[in-house]
Amino acid sequence: MATEVVCPTNVLESALHQLDEVAALVNLDPAVHLKLSKPKRAVAVSIPTHMDDGSTEVFVGFRVQHNMDRGPCKGGIRYHPCVTMDEVTALAMWMTWKCAVVDIPYGGAKGGVICDPAQMSERELQNLTRRFVYELVEVIGPDRDIPAPDVNTNERTMGWLMDTYSMQYGYSIPAVVTGKPVCIGGSLGRAQATGRGIVYVTREALKTLDMPIEGATVAVQGFGKVGGAFAELIAPLGAKVQAVSDVSGGVFCGDGLDIFALQRHVAETGYVRGFPGGEEIANEDLLALDCDVLVPAALENVFTAENAESVRAKLIVEGANGPTTPEAHDIFVDRGIFVVPDILANAGGVTVSYFEWCQGIQKLFWSEEEVNRRLERVMVGAYHQVYERSLSLGTDMRNAAMAVAVERVAEAITARGIHP
Repeated sequence: MATEVVCPTNVLESALHQLDEVAALVNLDPAVHLKLSKPKRAVAVSIPTHMDDGSTEVFVGFRVQHNMDRGPCKGGIRYHPCVTMDEVTALAMWMTWKCAVVDIPYGGAKGGVICDPAQMSERELQNLTRRFVYELVEVIGPDRDIPAPDVNTNERTMGWLMDTYSMQYGYSIPAVVTGKPVCIGGSLGRAQATGRGIVYVTREALKTLDMPIEGATVAVQGFGKVGGAFAELIAPLGAKVQAVSDVSGGVFCGDGLDIFALQRHVAETGYVRGFPGGEEIANEDLLALDCDVLVPAALENVFTAENAESVRAKLIVEGANGPTTPEAHDIFVDRGIFVVPDILANAGGVTVSYFEWCQGIQKLFWSEEEVNRRLERVMVGAYHQVYERSLSLGTDMRNAAMAVAVERVAEAITARGIHP
């Protein structure tokens, strides 16, 4: 089915605004502030691709490495018609903060290709991926920059990426990428890691607000890899997932949706729309539902100055990257809405990616129970560190998370110095 593509705007402005605010809050050294406002490396490449009709299409791709002072870069690759260099730069910056706030030894990177994967065959996507990797082979690597799945990419895409990179060296290099199939070195638990991490911090935030998870009403915008996993995992804890949406529209059921039946419907049809177990709801109405927990798990700039006043959720847990503009953030703070920011809330994916990278380097693999146990420890610990910092600074959770992250990166920059 054809759906309208709506492209986010000003995401880099939002990322830089957040950095400026926290720099003032923690009295960040001006030289460090300036360094952190610029990416270390930004690459744009053309990607000639053989198409099924015999023609050759030339796509444009980007890879931005924001910072490497705490370790190699880490970040996903997205395929989307709206990809821009500014968007990828903002996402790379957010990845730096995300890795630092959960204290794993990575810096941030991000990649993307301007394309519409819904209009491409599997063969065309494979051709595109392999040529993109070939163009990036000199800037990625297990000790340089480790890609992962993101919007419209998945473990299959990562398998192609690993294979193409390995072919340049003549032997298998599984640690070059995370989120790949388990049979070629992927980690158990990686597929649901981002959604599972959101569940952990949602549980802790509800405790902070003295609200039980049993019976908590939940709305999820974006029923994909992240939002779908979150809904599947939060429902058995007693939460009532009343509404979900995707690019086709949304569904609502006041008594709670049957998430597993909905997942079967999406697997069969490709979309949420038409699910018989709920009534249709527009995306803007879902965002304005009177619910306990609202999880934006789609793209950037979902909450703006135009719709922030209509949000009635008591708790927002940001599953997507950059779903809240600075103007909307200020409105939420003024209204007393508790927000768990993206760099903390959705860090479960990069955390288990780190576990996968470690397993790949050591050639020693963990059980899914061990992965999930380690993930819970990291996410719960990071949540409480950020919450305690918010109390000590007298600020909201976003500024507190940024303060924790930026100070950790700044400490590494100061310790290393600048060469020459």
